[in-house]
Amino acid sequence: MRDPALIRMLPDGHRLHLHDGPIDLIIEADGSPQAVSAAYEAAARRFVSILDELCDELPLLRARAKKHSERPCGLIAQRMFAAVQPYSEDCFITPMAAVAGSVAETILETMTATATIDRAYVNNGGDIALHLADSQSYKIGMVERPDRPSLFGAAEITSADPLRGLATSGWRGRSFSLGIADAVTVLARCASTADAAATVIANAVNLPDHPGITRVPAREIAPDSDLGDLLVTRGVGPLSQSEIDAALESGLFAATALRERGLIHSAALCLQGHTRVVLPFLLQSSFESFQRSLLHA
Repeated sequence: MRDPALIRMLPDGHRLHLHDGPIDLIIEADGSPQAVSAAYEAAARRFVSILDELCDELPLLRARAKKHSERPCGLIAQRMFAAVQPYSEDCFITPMAAVAGSVAETILETMTATATIDRAYVNNGGDIALHLADSQSYKIGMVERPDRPSLFGAAEITSADPLRGLATSGWRGRSFSLGIADAVTVLARCASTADAAATVIANAVNLPDHPGITRVPAREIAPDSDLGDLLVTRGVGPLSQSEIDAALESGLFAATALRERGLIHSAALCLQGHTRVVLPFLLQSSFESFQRSLLHA
């Protein structure tokens, strides 16, 4: 028997905090007080059913996604499956690779279907779904290490941009990674798509069999992990410049391929203080500002 879901306003009086088991959301909306209140109430009502909904199909969601895999029934589970399906024939991936983004996306959709708000975000541990009405925007910051946030650049997403989701993955994050990236941040059409892509790209930033990298089977850390006996990264020693370049180039190749397939808009890959950016990162002047911030970070 688990504790009931936590639903509370944060001390600033504007952000909503929703927590249930492994799901931890920070939500902020702008608009009229009545609209924001209605949106928050809708988010809270939808939230309390999410964990049970996912648990009902957990064996299927933890199984490797393949072309002819059984499809899940729940709305969030379907989003998860759709987000990882493009990778199912190329690598090992399960719908769990898109769970955080899919949850954020679903809560945001519930909010915008209930009330007319100017802008909003749902942040699920760094996987973020965005809503932007006309003429609205958000400024976003990029971190090079999720465990010790430090901004290395910032950019603006406007309502005119085709981007409503961003996600970050890496071995230092809260989820397991097969690669060695400190952080891979992806911008995409929606949060679930960004979440899956960030996982794939972060896995590709790698140096297989490197003696300075500690890896252990996922199930030794979490017996119920969807990654099973796959080796996940638990430590990365100091790397030479050539090794950093090789690992980042591997990830850059993967990210560029995903961009060309239309699966992502852009990405930033970070490893031991070094960064690679897959263009176009943002549109027009936004990207120029991001480049300048990188040069001066």
